[in-house]
Amino acid sequence: MNFHVVNHGIQVQHVDLIGVSSSSVFLIGDTHNICLSSIFDTPPESLIIGPFVPLTVE
Repeated sequence: MNFHVVNHGIQVQHVDLIGVSSSSVFLIGDTHNICLSSIFDTPPESLIIGPFVPLTVE
């Protein structure tokens, strides 16, 4: 897949995160490459699909 993005100026004042999934990317800004891969070698009965993991506020 080829994905072309034209970036312009960005200003981020505030970000609220309620939760993240077990495999996620949160990115603000520029990057040259993002390479994603996944290997799953556990048996299907051990897979746990549940809600997001809440972030604690300290």
